[in-house]
Parts: sequence; structure tokens; C-alpha cells
Amino acid sequence: MPLYIGVMSGTSLDGLDIALIEQDAAIKLIATHYIPMPDGLRAELLGLCTSGPDEIARSAMAQQHWVTLAAQGVHALLDQNNLKPQDIRAIGSHGQTIRHEPARGFTVQIGNPALLTELTGITVVSDFRSRDVAAGGQGAPLVPAFHEALFDERSGNRAVLNVGGFSNLSLIEADKPVAGFDCGPGNVLLDAWIHQQRGEHFDRDGQWAASGKVEPQLLHALLSDPFFLTKGPKSTGREVFNLGWLQQHLARMPAFAPQDIQATLLELTALTIVESLQAAQPQTKTLLVCGGGAHNSALMKRLAALLPSTQVSSTANHGADPDWVEAMAFAWLAHCCLEGIATNRPSVTGARGLRVLGAIYPA
Repeated sequence: MPLYIGVMSGTSLDGLDIALIEQDAAIKLIATHYIPMPDGLRAELLGLCTSGPDEIARSAMAQQHWVTLAAQGVHALLDQNNLKPQDIRAIGSHGQTIRHEPARGFTVQIGNPALLTELTGITVVSDFRSRDVAAGGQGAPLVPAFHEALFDERSGNRAVLNVGGFSNLSLIEADKPVAGFDCGPGNVLLDAWIHQQRGEHFDRDGQWAASGKVEPQLLHALLSDPFFLTKGPKSTGREVFNLGWLQQHLARMPAFAPQDIQATLLELTALTIVESLQAAQPQTKTLLVCGGGAHNSALMKRLAALLPSTQVSSTANHGADPDWVEAMAFAWLAHCCLEGIATNRPSVTGARGLRVLGAIYPA
């Protein structure tokens, strides 16, 4: 059976997820490996999300570091499963997004796929967003076609919610093209705020947010951002939602307790997801949640409370570990590229038509 590896590091920058899948009639997760993001590399990647001095050289050096880690992870995964590079048909590598501005016609993911091929001896497929952007699309989200392939059971309207740094929805209805779009911040503001205030990289189980109360004045101001007033296709990133964006709003507000700001940010994430879902697919029977947000019990409880007629659960209850869905997706995208299968969805990105996504670096 053809084997593929997916490598993913998202906007949360917590680490590299590496997944091995078997692709036949069905998609099967075989094994996984995780590498925590070193603090220095994480800081450098965050810094590259905005303009700065010598950023071209810094970007080149950062991606060499990123690729070295990815290659080490691939070899560890192979060793753990008694596999050789020639057993793997391809690696699907998303790289690390440092800029995403489809309105200006570009998106940038660093990850040096040529070097990854050299270090692993395996064909690498990468640069999945650019072709869709070139065709007039948003280049994101990329995963709705994979979500459809993995979770479409023809059993009523369902949605798949990925909550990483940002949140995005895939809307699956029988006899309709899959739809999807970014909803807004997922964990990005929650992580940034707790890191600034407490030195922690994330709010475990949403405990700090749960200890505070929502501040309506602040919530109303945050919800007034123009992004939330637009309908899909749409995508977003750190260019729009970041700690500076939050601090600009806080500067115009009375002083709030830090935990109340965290509670308000969690409510922002939950409300923008729910409002987006209800506007686009009001009769959703099941909402399947993946990504780091699936482990945030405060967020999951809030989503369930706001969606009393929808079954809200982790993708784990439907056979897919929420931590590995995105890495699996990039392994699958590599398979589709090599097979010449289009994996963008104009109903999601707004592109002019179906396109085969990815650039191939043969071993």
C-alpha cells in the first residue's frame, strides 16, 4: 500500500507534527511523531511574520533550522516503524507560514523542500497554497477537501472545525460541494495573552479563561473588526490578528483583570465560530473539532452551550485523533498532487476553478 508522510507546523508554533498514512481506498493513520518547537526558532518565526531588518537572510536561516528538525523527525518516524526512505512515496510538507496576504496576491511558506528532499532521500511535495492564490483564490483553508474525504458519511449536515492558531470550518452537505472558510482567531490571541501575562505558551484546558469573566465592552470592540463582517471565501492570519491588535483595543478601554481579558478572548473565538457556522449552515447536525482547541475543555463547553441543537465532539469520536488531522491532510495532499487530483475547492477559496496543488521535488 502507498505510504505518505505529512509534516505540519501551524500558526500556533508549538511544534512539528509528523504523520505517516497509508493511502488506498481509505485513509489510514499508521504512526506519528512530534517535535516541540525550540524557543529560539519559535521566536524567530514569530518575528518573521512582520517586517524587520535583514529578514531575507533571517528567513533563509530559519527555514534551514526548521527543515533540519523536520528531517530528524522523519528519520525518527521511519526508524520507529522499521521503514526505509524508499518505502515512502512522498512527504507532504506545508512548511511554516510567515505571511498570508491573498488580497495582495501572495502567500509565503518557508520550509526549503529541496533541502528536505536531500536530507531524507524522499520525494517532497510542498507549496500547496500558491497555485490557488494564482488562480484568484484565498489559498486557504486547504483542508476542507480532506475533511470531506475523511468525514463525509452522507448522514446529514456536518461540519469539521479545526482550531489551531486560527479557526476554520469545513461544511459538508450531501450532494453539495464542500464549503469552508476561516472564522477568525482560534488560539492565537489566547496563547499570545497568556504568554505575555504568565510566561506560558498556552492556556491548558482553558483554565485561566474559565477563571475570569467576559467583558462585554471589550468583546463588542473586538467583534467590530471588518473581518467578522465579511462572508466566505475568506482567510486570515497573524497579519490581522495578533497581540498588537489586541493591545490597540485595550488602550481604548478601562483596565480589566488579565484573566477577564482571557475569558473575553475565549468568548471571541467561540462566538465567531458559532456565528459563522449558523450563517453558513444553520442545520448542522454534528460539529467535529480537531486541532489544539479540541483539548480546550472551556472552549468545547462553550461551543456546546452555544449550539444546543448540534452534537459537538472531538474528531477522536469519529476515528481521527484531533492532534494529527492536519498532518494527515498534508500527506494526503502529497498523494493527490502526484496523482494529478485537484484538491482546492473554489467553493472554499474563491479560485477560478479546480487546481492540482503542490510543487514536486523528486528524490
